[in-house]
Amino acid sequence: MTTDPSAHQLRLLLVLAEELHFGRAARRLFISQPAFSRQIRALEEHLGMPLVERSTRRVELTPAGVALLPRMRTVVDAVDALRGAAETEAHPAAPDRVILGGYVSGLPALRILVEELRKRHALPEVEWRAVSPLEQARVVLEGEVHGVACYGPMPEGIRTLQLATEPRFACLANTHPLADREALTLADLADQPVIGFPPESRREWRDFWAADPRPDGTPVRYTDQTGTTLEACVSLASLGNGIRFVSESSRDLMPWPGVRFIPVTDLPPCTALLAWSASRPPTHAFRSLLRALSAYIRTAGAVTIGSINR
Repeated sequence: MTTDPSAHQLRLLLVLAEELHFGRAARRLFISQPAFSRQIRALEEHLGMPLVERSTRRVELTPAGVALLPRMRTVVDAVDALRGAAETEAHPAAPDRVILGGYVSGLPALRILVEELRKRHALPEVEWRAVSPLEQARVVLEGEVHGVACYGPMPEGIRTLQLATEPRFACLANTHPLADREALTLADLADQPVIGFPPESRREWRDFWAADPRPDGTPVRYTDQTGTTLEACVSLASLGNGIRFVSESSRDLMPWPGVRFIPVTDLPPCTALLAWSASRPPTHAFRSLLRALSAYIRTAGAVTIGSINR
């Protein structure tokens, strides 16, 4: 029997370090809490030291756990890169083709830029694939696509090219007491429940899109019903089951009956991105697309100037 920890166990600890709650971490990874706890115990036995301090009120990493966390993340990133490389070898794309993923609300900015660039440059062929918001980081890190059009924030291990910035709107039922307002502030929405996020949503992403906590430090109250897709969130809002913040593009894509989209004046804007793996060398075709996009964005006045994060 091996005494080496598995990449799966390391991945569990990374999630636990983000959530600091066994129940939330287990739900995020779709496993039972007892099974999650057993794997963390096994990891501690493999390494011969406690990594987590447990109590009835809180969960914290031990000093050793904190110290080892960057190395664990390096191992997990390397395993993900290996899996992605194997996927690429098993299902190679055409050398002059770029595979881009995205969800309906994240694609407009990139599609517009690609179409504009085609008028001026010989670009590689682009294959578009539908990717749900919950899968966007994974498909990039695991090499299923060369890049993904999305909204930030994105996790570590991913590089991004900023495509555009957009204001955010509150989506709420047209019967809501605030529905007749022309503009709102976060203070106006302080006591309004936000439509829940799936448990596997990254905390950083969820907090940004729920404005949680609010500027005064008040935590957001979530509904029991969750919305995974834009359509589901708008539908729930139309039925009066909470509010959700959405991008301007999402508003334009969803002229849904029974809802209003109202600008929130003190809500920071969101950023449309092209994202790709930092650990996977870009293909020649993807690199040429990045160069063309970067050059165009630097000189275009219609979108916010962007840069490739290094």
